[in-house]
Amino acid sequence: MKKILVANRGEIALRVMKTIQKMGIKTVAIFSTIDRNAPHVKFADEAVCVGEAPSNESYLKGDKIIEIAKKLKVDGIHPGYGFLSENAAFAEQVEKNGITWIGPGSKAIKIMGSKLAAKDAVKAYDIPLVPGIDEAITDPEKAKKIAKEIGFPILIKASAGGGGKGMRVVEQEKDLEDQMKRAISEAESAFGDGAVFIEKYVASPRHIEIQVLADTYGNYIHLFERECSIQRRHQKVVEEAPSVVLDSKLRKQMGKAAIKVAKACDYVGAGTVEFLFDENKDFYFLEMNTRLQVEHPVTEYITGVDLVAEQIKIARGEKLKFSQEDLIIKGHALELRVYAEDPMDNFLPSVGKLEKYKIPDGPNIRVDNGFEEGMEIPIYYDPMLAKLVSYGKNREEAIQLMLKAIAGYEVEGVMTTLPFGKFVFEHEAFRTGNFDTHFVRKYYSAEKLENEIKEEARLAALVALKQYLKDQQELRLPINK
Repeated sequence: MKKILVANRGEIALRVMKTIQKMGIKTVAIFSTIDRNAPHVKFADEAVCVGEAPSNESYLKGDKIIEIAKKLKVDGIHPGYGFLSENAAFAEQVEKNGITWIGPGSKAIKIMGSKLAAKDAVKAYDIPLVPGIDEAITDPEKAKKIAKEIGFPILIKASAGGGGKGMRVVEQEKDLEDQMKRAISEAESAFGDGAVFIEKYVASPRHIEIQVLADTYGNYIHLFERECSIQRRHQKVVEEAPSVVLDSKLRKQMGKAAIKVAKACDYVGAGTVEFLFDENKDFYFLEMNTRLQVEHPVTEYITGVDLVAEQIKIARGEKLKFSQEDLIIKGHALELRVYAEDPMDNFLPSVGKLEKYKIPDGPNIRVDNGFEEGMEIPIYYDPMLAKLVSYGKNREEAIQLMLKAIAGYEVEGVMTTLPFGKFVFEHEAFRTGNFDTHFVRKYYSAEKLENEIKEEARLAALVALKQYLKDQQELRLPINK
């Protein structure tokens, strides 16, 4: 491969291009009109405008992207995450046009893109599944019967879903019909597919995922786990590797289960198998993400493996150069997703101009960033500005470094999730590892964060006053002659 087009924008486009450049390969960026001056566009060897600001007029225009790739004699397309990264039809179209798709085959994307098809595929591999039904359902009476069998509370989930859309927890039978209609309506609106299914609601789950790699020679390995339980609106905000709740035995069991899932769909490349982990230390297959994950840097830190480089090597037909036995966990890594969101107002997007934007720097601090000072935050896309990652020889060191990095950020013009991140990393539940996916509901409120900020400001003012009085005292001291 001599030239790769990155079919994405922002921090992930830039992160992927940096590895491509290190491998001595030329890069092509695509951009919408509103992203014309974005860092990923400036960084690339070549850049082409793909359309207007809305993603359905630019970053989702598969035919136009392929047309650009062919015109510029591109060898491969890397989709990043989001947009077309899990679009099986686009992956197929790329290959049909003689361009290498840097990702899994369309078969794997199709199977794992449907939660019901994914469950069906892994059945034969003896992988633990959450109790429930494995078929789409629309009849409320049938749903009530199934719910009684598996026991309340239950979870209604959209088969084609993601990001918490088309998902409803039902505690009692009387609420089931109404919640089911809402889930179906939301799924149809978000995914064009109203299929929903029912499973037992795991009351206090942790969200643990396993990173896998597979080449075209039948070699499969896992790169240990990531803990992704700190979420808002069913979407991750804080991730870490390794998890504090897994011992070596459980880690091995979950790693083997993840590899079985990958084999179930003939997976090739980098992928992530997600599990629910309950208070009894039982784990259940949730889904597989057939792409690079936002939180991949924490795995890169603890394993020393560049996952994007491995994706490219596998796509160009190379064998994995290491085995499972070669991989060991070194140290601990944390990631905070820095979103332009207001944690004081239910994490609503905060659009505006980055009047001031300085990012932290230093040993074992990594910022995968997609913005510069003076840029506007577009309303058209996901509002993530950057991924802030810290690495330490142990978890405590990684937490302290993360707090230092958060303090080193300077952002004016928009609200961000940085104060929320500070709240999480300082919280006793997080520090002790005693938390689950309900962390935000249990411990967080805008009032608590506001009180913390006010208290910090009060203490800072007291320190400043004390220093001022000390300085004044020194100035008044008589000079001895």
